[in-house]
Amino acid sequence: MYVELQVTTNYSFLRGASHVEELIARAAVLRMPALGITDRNSVAGIVRAHQRARDAGIRLIVGCRLDLTDGPAILVYPTDRSAWSRLTRLLTLGKHRAGKGQCTLYWRDVQQAADGLVGILCTDPTEQNIHRLKEAFADRAYVALTLMHRPNDAVRLHRIADAARAAGVPAVATNDVLYHAPGRHVLQDVLTCIREGCTIDQLGYRREPSCMRHLEAPAEMARLFARHPDAVAHTQEIADRCRFSLDELRYQYPQEVRISGLTAQQTLEKLTWEAAPNRYPDGVPDDVVRQLHHELDLIGQLDYAPYFLTVDSIVQYARSHGILCQGRGSAANSAVCFVLGITSIDPTRSGLLFERFVSAERKEPPDIDVDFEHERREEVIQWVYDTYGRHRAALCATIIRYRGRGAVRDVGKAMGLSEDVTGALASQVWSWSEEGVAEEHAAALNFNLQDRRLTLTLDLARAS
Repeated sequence: MYVELQVTTNYSFLRGASHVEELIARAAVLRMPALGITDRNSVAGIVRAHQRARDAGIRLIVGCRLDLTDGPAILVYPTDRSAWSRLTRLLTLGKHRAGKGQCTLYWRDVQQAADGLVGILCTDPTEQNIHRLKEAFADRAYVALTLMHRPNDAVRLHRIADAARAAGVPAVATNDVLYHAPGRHVLQDVLTCIREGCTIDQLGYRREPSCMRHLEAPAEMARLFARHPDAVAHTQEIADRCRFSLDELRYQYPQEVRISGLTAQQTLEKLTWEAAPNRYPDGVPDDVVRQLHHELDLIGQLDYAPYFLTVDSIVQYARSHGILCQGRGSAANSAVCFVLGITSIDPTRSGLLFERFVSAERKEPPDIDVDFEHERREEVIQWVYDTYGRHRAALCATIIRYRGRGAVRDVGKAMGLSEDVTGALASQVWSWSEEGVAEEHAAALNFNLQDRRLTLTLDLARAS
């Protein structure tokens, strides 16, 4: 059975025109047994896709599209956990080189990380590139056959298939999916306009060459590739080889060594009992002693001690340099955090439940939020970099997405609406709204809803 292995989601910003939820739901309707997600130089959408695919009973094939600086684009799929580690390290390398929002990878980088990865050459399938792919991926190398629905498509596919066969590399069919259903191709054109900084009338050849970049039923793909049945069969072969799942990942925090000769757990216990008298100068109450024993036992059972030590190190540095800081959130439920000085609320006296912070049943790692005074926050950040190394510490990443007002403005520009019209429409939307502009709002502004561009703008802004 055909398995779609090349799906781009909205996590490839301004390229994918459908949300992960829409793609998974469509795949379920089409009775697809599995689906491969391959966003550009990113695995940001994999966690959400994993959750939705599990709920829908579809097996997620974890993948990524690598756009190389000195070579063609390659789709890669980890076959096991070790290969997943190599892929994520490869992406980290590329993003560290390029800076914010970019990724710079070279062919030599892929060669060094190729062990355990399935590689599919998806652009520029020249004889040289096919041989380079085989050299790097060995029997895990494939060449993509993708219909463009253009003149001479059949000739082009045969030429690619013949070149792959001559090099001993199997061909595999893909539809290079950018959206879940046919109706979304208009939104995809608009996203291209926004990315290219032009209107829909100026887009021209920058538009995607095929308007059929949606999920097709397996039977329809088998029909479209009737002359290449092996390429269809290879999609299932790759799906069978790529068995890696995010379920294999477990919480694994780096070891924190504070006192030579002691484990992280022993260090945390030592620091806790030494700090307790400072919080209770008249003697540590019995109920607090019991609570500390309970928390330390659970922390040891779940192997969370290194994380507590890291946070404690950061807080101690800030306090020793007169930098105001305060732990907040669910960490206030922890007596260990209280006696270490991370938080300032005594959870025992306040009757707070530790299990709301750390619980064996939830199996979720702890999250200790600490606020630092904004004038000196940068000092703490630089200390973290200097202490743990820039290769092991980073600021939290954010994923860019549209809200209602921003979607209205950008879609309106792409559709060629004037600034006063898009501004008036956007003013009807709350800044953080995800609903977009209702037709009654546009009517209230005396806009002509019979104007096809205006109506289409409203529809596309809601979809984005």
